[in-house]
Amino acid sequence: MRIGVPKEIKNHEYRVGLIPSSVQELVHHGHQVVVETGAGQGAGISDADYVAAGATIATGPDPIFAEADMIVKVKEPLAVERKKLRKGQILFTYLHLAPDLEQTKDLIDSGAICVAYETVTAANGTLPLLTPMSEVAGRLAPQVGAHSLEKAQGGRGVLLGGVPGVPAAEVVILGGGVSGTHAATIAVGMGAKVTVVDRSADALKRLAAQFGTAISTVFSTRAAIEELVRRADLLIGTVLIPGAAAPKLVTRDMLKTMKPGSVIVDVAIDQGGCVETSHATTHADPTYVVDGVVHYCVANMPGAVARTSTFALNNVTLPFALSLANNGWKKALAQDVHLRNGLNVCEGKLTCEPVAEAHGLPYVKAETAIGM
Repeated sequence: MRIGVPKEIKNHEYRVGLIPSSVQELVHHGHQVVVETGAGQGAGISDADYVAAGATIATGPDPIFAEADMIVKVKEPLAVERKKLRKGQILFTYLHLAPDLEQTKDLIDSGAICVAYETVTAANGTLPLLTPMSEVAGRLAPQVGAHSLEKAQGGRGVLLGGVPGVPAAEVVILGGGVSGTHAATIAVGMGAKVTVVDRSADALKRLAAQFGTAISTVFSTRAAIEELVRRADLLIGTVLIPGAAAPKLVTRDMLKTMKPGSVIVDVAIDQGGCVETSHATTHADPTYVVDGVVHYCVANMPGAVARTSTFALNNVTLPFALSLANNGWKKALAQDVHLRNGLNVCEGKLTCEPVAEAHGLPYVKAETAIGM
């Protein structure tokens, strides 16, 4: 199979779909890998590194999209990239289609086979290709939140950990999954007063066992969220419903009760955000203010630490990329239900039910779409 790795063109996106060791594995299995020149530069990987691993270098994206059987990316294809996709071509990347009708329609029209990292599953019920980026985004959230709390950034002028005689900032984390747990780890390490909210009793028990008295855990109700939002200096939203749009847990009315200069970091923004006033921002212009509250809603947070993120992502995507390349997409999807769960669009059919529900579009089971 001919595998193409274009350079990411999303604003300040420095990650890359394959690293040299992944290229070497694919080449070892008899595949060709073509990498766009400069694709790995943001992650500290040179064209020479790729050539040494067995790849060839393309001078731009057009020959890659025109000739590759499978495109391996990190972020969803932008409109200019979607126009280059071909019928029968495999696209393997993050898609986050539930809040993005335009992309969804374009991918359906392309006739491509689109497998989304974020809906591939594992036997234990987790999302293995989303996990490393959730870990990175969770760990970044207190860091960017602490920066946004600085007065020069429009924040309250509060130090997350406080100092002797001055209380630490109150950090409220909505969601106790992967991102929320990692956010709590860093916020606790920075000395903040941390509360994690979740509607899963098992998640709360796990957090209590992991952190002990270092954090507080609260069962999620509307009343609990209203009270905690009012007290928070930093609110971190990490709520995830796989494949679906994130629920709006913080309303505009709740926002009005927050302290002036408090900060919201909406990690869930890839799926539309869990705060009513959230809209996606970029690393070039990461924050905006609504009702005196600073919003940080960068849709590709892990891109800020591109090298760490790229290597972490390849650790989990490579086995699936090899399966698609070695077996062809139909056999690979037919024999692996977990990879099949990643199929969002297939030859003009929408095969992810939460995305279909979000947009009111017809849904076809993946098994039907691939002819099982």
